[in-house]
Amino acid sequence: MTHEKKLKCEIWNDSMQNWKSKPIQKAQLIIADVPYNVGTNFYGSNPVWYKGGDNKNGESKLAGKAAFASDFNFNLYEYFHFCSQLMRKEPKKGGARGRSSDAPCMIVFCSFQQQFTLIEAAKKHGFTKYIPLTFVKKSSPQALKANMRIVGATERALLFYRSYLPKFRNGAEYDEDGKPIRGTGHMVLDWMEYERDGKEIPKIHPTQKSVKLLKRLIEICTDPGDVVIDPCFGSGSTGRACLETGRQFYGFEINKEFYNRAKNEMLILPDKMPVSERKCSKCGIKLPESIKICPICGTEVNS
Repeated sequence: MTHEKKLKCEIWNDSMQNWKSKPIQKAQLIIADVPYNVGTNFYGSNPVWYKGGDNKNGESKLAGKAAFASDFNFNLYEYFHFCSQLMRKEPKKGGARGRSSDAPCMIVFCSFQQQFTLIEAAKKHGFTKYIPLTFVKKSSPQALKANMRIVGATERALLFYRSYLPKFRNGAEYDEDGKPIRGTGHMVLDWMEYERDGKEIPKIHPTQKSVKLLKRLIEICTDPGDVVIDPCFGSGSTGRACLETGRQFYGFEINKEFYNRAKNEMLILPDKMPVSERKCSKCGIKLPESIKICPICGTEVNS
């Protein structure tokens, strides 16, 4: 018997600590860009530190400022506690011969210096295994230091999981006996190109991650219809990536300005139609314009 599910996109202007009061489902994937704790040095490598981007003009109002208040008080242990409560349980058994299972995982964007603190905090909450990920950019945002030293042109993240190798979807196809078909599937590397968004994606948050990159990660770690949670969603780009790939999304953001802009700009389809208006005629799930086949029942969706 097939159970019909409705695709959801729920966001709250609230702290993740208040999740118990929300109608939220357990996640296959939790993904977040946690504060980097750079405090008042946030704009230190950015030309906006100076008026007009030129140090001859003197410092701008952003000099010595933090990007957001949470940079000073974000608690990693509370974050991992949240993840331990909201992530789906481990399957009863893992994949055969080292293959991926249906186990859940989390992806945490972080600075290089943060990795070691994150690894230790994750272990204390049962996430004992991890895979480092690197995203390569074509240029560096550290414009002010370009002539002084080697500058960073990568983003980093850690993929954490409990015991079994998580659900990895690499394009492999299977026969009736559940065996992979030779010649299908591809290797998932621990690095990938950081593909930037076009002008159709609004720029809302100082550390906003690209929807294109998030879609790639979500498609690797989940199936259509799976639940994705972002505990500090900022611009809402994770939610946009879920809408464009047919995943269910739940998100928290304490900053009211970011929350409102995400709701009114990021989580609206390109044709300006609210995400809730387009539905599958058979099972009724809400779908973005980019989805042509319903991920739940397989019905072709008309525009």
